[in-house]
Amino acid sequence: MGNDPSGTLDQEDPRGPTVDASTELQEYPGFTERMDPRPDHGEDSYTGHGRLTGRKAFITGGDSGIGRAVALAFAREGADVAIGYLPEEEEDGASCLELIRTEGRTALAVPGDLRDEAYSASAIRQVVEGLGGLDILVNNAGFHIAQPNGLPDIEAGQLRRTFETNVYGTIWLTQAALPHLSEGSSIINTTSVQGYHPSTSLMDYAATKAALNNLTFSLAQLLGERGIRVNAVAPGPIWTPLQPATTTSEKLESFGEGTPLGRMGQPAELAGAYVFLASNDARYVSGEVLGVTGGKPLA
Repeated sequence: MGNDPSGTLDQEDPRGPTVDASTELQEYPGFTERMDPRPDHGEDSYTGHGRLTGRKAFITGGDSGIGRAVALAFAREGADVAIGYLPEEEEDGASCLELIRTEGRTALAVPGDLRDEAYSASAIRQVVEGLGGLDILVNNAGFHIAQPNGLPDIEAGQLRRTFETNVYGTIWLTQAALPHLSEGSSIINTTSVQGYHPSTSLMDYAATKAALNNLTFSLAQLLGERGIRVNAVAPGPIWTPLQPATTTSEKLESFGEGTPLGRMGQPAELAGAYVFLASNDARYVSGEVLGVTGGKPLA
């Protein structure tokens, strides 16, 4: 079962699926249905316990990968969920919305590009009107392109897109959301182990994730007096559509093998971290970065 094409982990072989040389590379942004193995978002494994009952959440990059796993988990915990994604990701977006609705929760699509500053205000307005409020903001959308030769090959267009998506978009969306967040609300940023241990092939991406770590710390100090908690989750190598869409076959063959657990992670294995940080179980937790890295330290 270690190479189960569904990507689902089982108890007999918790190492999970591997990626082999036949894995098909994709054009950016990548699509879930075309991945082999398919990522596990917790469809058959995540059980909710009502920890987010009545909450209203907005998740960027919510159509696939980590965002989809978090959206599904939030819905099973009792939250209504809006997801943001690029217009060209409509296929994945529709699949995620169906998962949310199957749990009996309200699901809202808010497609757009975080690089467009005007999108942030429009998106938050749609979320507040469509869900009836906003309690949880998950800044999860991200962009990267691996450059095996490092800095010499990072062109201006790539640099701008990486920073505009990962940093500018997060700041703009958070600014737009703040007037609607009340005491007890939660902001969760998706950073990365790359923010602590940068790869030479992902230098620009790693720099944006280090920036988001610092933004998390600063916002926690700023918003604490309002009772708004700000935390982050730092994933390690996770099997999402971004991987076959932005890297090489050679890199994918060994994806995740450098972690102490010796494998890539599945999106479902991060969902619980977001649920914890969004829930009352973490009501005294703010300004923290929670690593889900397969054993790589955040230090």
